[in-house]
Amino acid sequence: MKRALALTVAVGCCLAGERAAAEDTGPHWDYGAEHGPAHWAGMKADYQTCGVGKHQSPIDITTTKKAQLPSPKFDYSRTPLRIVNNGHTIQVNVPPGSAVAVGDHQYALQQFHFHAPSEEAVRGKHHALVAHFVHKDVDGKLAVVAVLFDVGKANPALEPVFERLPAKEGEEEVFDQVSIDPASVLPAQHGYYEFEGSLTTPPCSEGVRWLVLKQPVTLSQAQLDAFRKLFPRNARPVQPLNGRVVRESAG
Repeated sequence: MKRALALTVAVGCCLAGERAAAEDTGPHWDYGAEHGPAHWAGMKADYQTCGVGKHQSPIDITTTKKAQLPSPKFDYSRTPLRIVNNGHTIQVNVPPGSAVAVGDHQYALQQFHFHAPSEEAVRGKHHALVAHFVHKDVDGKLAVVAVLFDVGKANPALEPVFERLPAKEGEEEVFDQVSIDPASVLPAQHGYYEFEGSLTTPPCSEGVRWLVLKQPVTLSQAQLDAFRKLFPRNARPVQPLNGRVVRESAG
């Protein structure tokens, strides 16, 4: 599908999750007892949606409705590694040139980052890790593709990232001689669950299109341990479905 992309916007989603703007200067939120998810809504007026929103993410995908959904067309390009520890997760920033098309709607890939364990659950099961691929369309609307990981064989696609995990929060590090291929992180099959949700971190803004790929991939215990040494647990608990329908593709 390689073609010139009209999408040149850059989104920083640099909050540990799917933020569509640069990290703001609000209160220090985290995943602990004092400033963790149970307290986010009261930390700042802009975070109120974390408590009152009705379409919040993540969710436990328990009941689905089979639907004829378009297969996502991933058009990701290999790029020099740009990685940052933003204090909430490890994030890989992606320059313009990669996108996904879902039907006739195209979203530009901005970045991907990790949560351990997986924030979303499938029929009550959380996976060891999840990668969230954050995209933005020309109107500023977000779509997040979630890739689930189980412990098993080492994942060579992750090696450029996991061998260079920044130990401390700081500025983006650029490795011009090291490349990363985001497409290689994806599973072979692209069947998915789709639902309307939100950012999983403050300000928990809603209106985010979620595609959770059904086929998990693997990473080694050593790779998982390397990430969890920095972020032992950076996952928001599942949120009420509130009548939302989760659609499941045939694939």
